[in-house]
Amino acid sequence: MSTAQGAGNGGRGVEIRHLRAFLAIADEGGVTRAATRLGVTQPVVSRTLAALERHLGVRLVDRSTHHLALTPEGLVFRDKAATAVGAFDEALDPGRLRHRPLRLGHAWSAFGPYTTPLLRTWQRRHPETPLELLRIDDRTAGLTRGEVDAALLRGPVASPGLVTEVLFTEERVAAVAADGPLAVRASLSLADLTGGAVVLNTVSGATTLDLWPLHARPVAALTVANTDDWLTAIAAGRGNGVSGASTAQMHPHAGVVYVPLDDAPPLPVLLARRDGPGHPALPRLAALAREIVARGPRTPPGILPAGGE
Repeated sequence: MSTAQGAGNGGRGVEIRHLRAFLAIADEGGVTRAATRLGVTQPVVSRTLAALERHLGVRLVDRSTHHLALTPEGLVFRDKAATAVGAFDEALDPGRLRHRPLRLGHAWSAFGPYTTPLLRTWQRRHPETPLELLRIDDRTAGLTRGEVDAALLRGPVASPGLVTEVLFTEERVAAVAADGPLAVRASLSLADLTGGAVVLNTVSGATTLDLWPLHARPVAALTVANTDDWLTAIAAGRGNGVSGASTAQMHPHAGVVYVPLDDAPPLPVLLARRDGPGHPALPRLAALAREIVARGPRTPPGILPAGGE
């Protein structure tokens, strides 16, 4: 079935198989895995992608690295292709689109104390649409790369093309070595952390040196690329860290103590999606997230009543 006729190229139009191949590459991050998913050979997928790119006149996939990545044009086209394939499938089988998993990304700490209620209540209310919670070490948890349909993010996000909603705010805490002098304190101030190094997760974290006044910043900064390395560095006494209160619950560590910070501004927790058509279950996800936050973190998991979305 042709969805578009080649404009001025004299060739065949784009068919639904071209879009499926491109989406498989985007989801799987490589031609080989996409071929396995589609049940065809790798050369077939490569030729299908090349034909689609020739028709559109743009490069959709960056092949300069071992791990394929979408180009900016590919990121834009991914949503359009997903919408087109979804509309095609729904026309043939209206119930099929609802069964596509809803991928929810997070870089760290997920939905904090609301994580379990969200997952359990979603599973009970919407068993036909699996909710997949994926940790991706990226500032937008894979959202801008098209790896997820929505993301739980913390702190301000400047990436263009995203729509965000603040679901709640959480207090910040200091993360210090369990055997260090700050671990015995009932609370700390930002100034208490300036005498040594601060450990910053520059890939997916929300803390930067801008949290401190320009004239009173930590004496040094140690940068890491993910939450695991952040915890390891702090436990080893290489520096202190700052994070949201949910981190203490979601990432306990024998070598790290979390201490409340008295003077740090609260950290907003956002639900983000790409601007444009997306997974049809996104409105239900946003509604359920709001409902669970409104009920409070002490709501016993899995017993929220049906309805209310």
